[in-house]
Amino acid sequence: MPACSTPATLVCRWAADDNRSGANTALSSSEGRLVELGWGPEEEAFRAELIEFLEREAPAEAVGRDFATAGEDEGIPEWARAWQAKLFDSGWLVPGYPRHLGGRDATPSQSLIYAEELASRGLPRSLHFPGYAIVAPSLLDFGNQEQRQLAPLALRGDTIWCIGMSEPEAGSDLASLSTRAERDGDRFVVNGQKVWTSYATWAEKCFCYVRTDADAPKHKGISVLIIDMNSKGVEVRPLKHITGKANFAEVFFTDVEVPAANLVGSLNDGWRITMGSLAHERGGLWVQGVAGLEHVIGVLTEQAHQLGIESDVGVRRSLAHAYAQVASLRALGYKGFSTFAKTSSSPEHSFLKLASSEMSKSLAELGVQLEGGLGTTLDDSYIDHAGRWANTLLANFAATIAGGTSEIQRNIIAERVLGLPRQ
Repeated sequence: MPACSTPATLVCRWAADDNRSGANTALSSSEGRLVELGWGPEEEAFRAELIEFLEREAPAEAVGRDFATAGEDEGIPEWARAWQAKLFDSGWLVPGYPRHLGGRDATPSQSLIYAEELASRGLPRSLHFPGYAIVAPSLLDFGNQEQRQLAPLALRGDTIWCIGMSEPEAGSDLASLSTRAERDGDRFVVNGQKVWTSYATWAEKCFCYVRTDADAPKHKGISVLIIDMNSKGVEVRPLKHITGKANFAEVFFTDVEVPAANLVGSLNDGWRITMGSLAHERGGLWVQGVAGLEHVIGVLTEQAHQLGIESDVGVRRSLAHAYAQVASLRALGYKGFSTFAKTSSSPEHSFLKLASSEMSKSLAELGVQLEGGLGTTLDDSYIDHAGRWANTLLANFAATIAGGTSEIQRNIIAERVLGLPRQ
């Protein structure tokens, strides 16, 4: 096969025309053949090994989870903890990590293949992402030797963590947090409140952002403490979604004593850790988000057939528009992945977070519209999966808030990507 210039790990090969036409014909070579891009033999061997493992080991409860239309379960079931531990022990939890951290020293391209294979099967790595996606990489990047020993436990799921970021007066504006930690000898004394804290009801430890210098500029006086959730003075109050589920909580700290040794990184250097934490969180989640949106479009298309409205011009236009949007998000995700693999940060991920969360809401709204007057009923005797889209729409409003509101994401894009001035 003739060689051609392509990005690393991709191979280029000539393919027979096979009576292709339209846009593909325009890409034909002068010999009437098409150029196809594909992964190299090492990547395909990696994929084959992964698929064999997933088909053999994935528990029935994990397969086919609908990330875009199914809300999180309340609590963390035993099958999910066992599955996460198996992934870690087999080197398939975070493939890019070394073996002792649940990986196999995979390349960035192999890690992308891994994420896509899991997403295409609706397979979660974990049902409590803070430990493996935020805490562990943050401890590995910023923690001391003793704190880094906590990372394998967080990755494997042996320790459940929550993240103490949002507050009643400091949600997406994290730099305005007011939970304070005052140094008293060999300890800190923590007072304040966190809110919308996912997994706080079940967490054993909190990766908590606190203000340690009230006189410093708001970005400069923040630190990170590891707080045991069973400490005296910690109170957790579950908060229910509008759908009735209670996946997060508000957490109150009243004179909570925390050993000074639990300070992560340097004093008043918490903002740098924050940026690293969010970069790790968003670096790979876009694959799952885009795959979920693609799945929803398939469900909506099938529903249009079942309802006999697939020939309606408006319906066809709406589905085609949604398909084009998701295709563009996947393309942007690949571009962002390339940037992230080189620099560990990517401005594309802020846009992907914004666009994916907003689109998940609009797709649920489209589902309600396709069902017409039955779109809001909860009675299965009238329509299959009654209330599916209505409940999903309500739940997905939270997606435009969690991890940074859509308004904050637009500000980030305007200032850091487009270079627009602050008002």
